[in-house]
Amino acid sequence: MKVVIAALGLLMLSGCATNGSSAWSKQACSKLDSDQELSLSLADDMIGEGKLHAGLANLQRLPEDLPQVRMRKAKVYRQLGQSDAEPLYRSLLSTCLAAEGEHGLGQLAASRHDNALALEHLKRAARLSPTDEKIRNDLGVVYLNQGDTRQARFEFLTAMELKQDDQLATLNLVTLLIYQGNWKQASDLVNRAGLKPEQVTNAKERAEKLRNAVKKSANGQAVSATDSSPSSVNQPITQR
Repeated sequence: MKVVIAALGLLMLSGCATNGSSAWSKQACSKLDSDQELSLSLADDMIGEGKLHAGLANLQRLPEDLPQVRMRKAKVYRQLGQSDAEPLYRSLLSTCLAAEGEHGLGQLAASRHDNALALEHLKRAARLSPTDEKIRNDLGVVYLNQGDTRQARFEFLTAMELKQDDQLATLNLVTLLIYQGNWKQASDLVNRAGLKPEQVTNAKERAEKLRNAVKKSANGQAVSATDSSPSSVNQPITQR
């Protein structure tokens, strides 16, 4: 009975997300005035510097009905681990920022180690915004956590080509190659990307954690959250 209830809960969550993300139901975002753009820029700078509370305070000066404001609030709440993030992300699904809403819901699901639900949201996000390298990277991470190395590699390569100066997807692909034992390819990629020794060490550690998690699963043992969570296995889910 518990399994059935859990499955129904998953279907309800998926249904809510799907209803809001249809391309033809999206509303256009209102154009911001100069003061609003300045306030958003200031909030972005503070959030980028890690001053999440100060950034949130600046966002609270702006109208709540602006999707751009709700998106940024959702990101701050997610990074602070507060439950206010999810309803804000869901409120974006019928707006011009539907892709960001799906992405955020996917990140939240991944942080709860619900990779199946995360995959649903991130695949929808990628369909809505196929050239967003952060969405493609995060989609690759979820594929990797599910053991689908072929799809994970595809998404990491896509993210790398979309934004070549962002090393996150490169690090994730190096982790995947090491996990597969493709040391020559991993070494070549490290040299081409100019990764630092500590980054390579980190990739090796994450690959080993992933390998251990797979072994435990194959042996019928319960895989702990530490072993299977995206943040600990692959440092994958982007914080933006």
